[in-house]
Amino acid sequence: MTQSVTSTTVQEWIAHDPDPETAAELSACSEEELDERFGRSLTFGTAGLRGPLRGGPNGMNLAVVLRTTWGVAQVLERRGLGGTQVVVGRDARHKSDEFALATAEVLTARGFEVMLMLAAVPTPIVAFMVRHMHATAGIQITASHNPPGDNGYKVYFEHGLQINSPIDEEIEAAIAEAPPADEIPRAKVETGGMEEIRHYIARAANVRRTTDDVRVALTPLHGVGGDYALDALVRAGITDIHVVENQFQPDPDFPTVPSPNPEEPGATDALLELAADKDADIAIALDPDADRCAVGIPTSEGWRMLSGDETGWLLGDYTLSQIDPGPVSEDVLVASSVVSSRMLARIAEAHGAQHLETLTGFKWLARADDQIPGSTLVYAYEEAIGHCVDPSAVRDKDGISAMVLACDLVAALKSQGRTVQDALDALARRHGVHTTTAVSRPVADADEAADVLTRLRDTPPDRLCGYEVSVTDLLQADDHRRTDALILTAGDAETSVRLVVRPSGTEPKVKSYIEVRVSCHDDEDLETARGRARELQDELVAVARQW
Repeated sequence: MTQSVTSTTVQEWIAHDPDPETAAELSACSEEELDERFGRSLTFGTAGLRGPLRGGPNGMNLAVVLRTTWGVAQVLERRGLGGTQVVVGRDARHKSDEFALATAEVLTARGFEVMLMLAAVPTPIVAFMVRHMHATAGIQITASHNPPGDNGYKVYFEHGLQINSPIDEEIEAAIAEAPPADEIPRAKVETGGMEEIRHYIARAANVRRTTDDVRVALTPLHGVGGDYALDALVRAGITDIHVVENQFQPDPDFPTVPSPNPEEPGATDALLELAADKDADIAIALDPDADRCAVGIPTSEGWRMLSGDETGWLLGDYTLSQIDPGPVSEDVLVASSVVSSRMLARIAEAHGAQHLETLTGFKWLARADDQIPGSTLVYAYEEAIGHCVDPSAVRDKDGISAMVLACDLVAALKSQGRTVQDALDALARRHGVHTTTAVSRPVADADEAADVLTRLRDTPPDRLCGYEVSVTDLLQADDHRRTDALILTAGDAETSVRLVVRPSGTEPKVKSYIEVRVSCHDDEDLETARGRARELQDELVAVARQW
């Protein structure tokens, strides 16, 4: 055992572990395993705490949940918010119900007015409720699209915004001062929330703008979104819906998919088969907590899933097309993250609106209009299929309202005799062909990730795809974009390439986000331009894999 992880530390944790199963599990661990579990604690990443279900401070377990909730309560009370209302929800993962109940019980014992959701709910419902009910905070027990063996703890403060710095650091510091888990008081709590759920469904349905028919194929990937998605679609007047039956009910083991992440290969195979069989107009996959939405479309070569960027371009353009150009549009703001495509900036300019690039994650995207006084955020997205299409209702990514808007877009295009591919082609001709992809390098821990970034800072490439490289180190930024990331750009007026390299905020990986833009001239075949862009993208992928 290392000096920082002493036998006394471990034995005290085990002695005060309120869960006999994790206490016994820790007692049977080797010294090496105990070093890994006690060498560091879970910290707030891009979207809260996430980790494997296991004993010790570096995992998700009852003791960690109790101590974290104690820390959240401490921070709220220090801010003069003791006794205020807090919403507590959960997804359908292993232990989520137990963790949500424990969270609510700790807050109730501290005198907070707690609304514990009566059933498993999508994460955006908790974000909506905090905003709608003017609650002080919201906590959702979820690990979103992580593997079945993980769980997590996501925190919202006022206005339904995810916590960011320095609040996350204040909570972590408070957790370090927390008493032993079995000594934290808990009190009985009642469940509720049905009326608020109905309000959310009505609001999600209301993002629809047309009344045209559309046939939908849908899967919630064994998550909690199924019934809520059906309710929202029907309320929006969309009734021709076909679901992947064996993926519709919540199942924390996600038995029919290799990964519950709609972006991963194989995750949407059954959905696309169903869409083809039913001759659907659009295919929708929600991730397990329904905060992300993946879109599939038919093409001349068969069905395919859109990238998060492609969906972002389409929904951003569709949203801005509803706003008349002029003084109003000049105050309208759309946002995308630093690792997402730059095409949304061009789309916004064409509509006379503003665009802001933020750090990765919706705790930053949802606050985009804070950076531009007088602006109104109407849409935000990140490449990892997260879309905020109704910021005045949900200041976070919301797969269900995004689903409704995507179906509405397809219906509108269909009524014009156009397809989604037609819309993508029109954007490419107007703003240039953009291709995007990402390369992930697994690392052992945060220290190894930092080493990779340090080496790249010390010796960045001097050329990419034959162009001289310009390096932007966001650690040196003095504005809202300051973070541990490097942006490498190169190119000219006709062709540009971009690489953003950063440590993942949720997984042990260093990720390289790649974008190529190639101008498309009026006399040029679109596929020729796309072919040139893909060749350059392949070059960048090969470079990124060397890091």
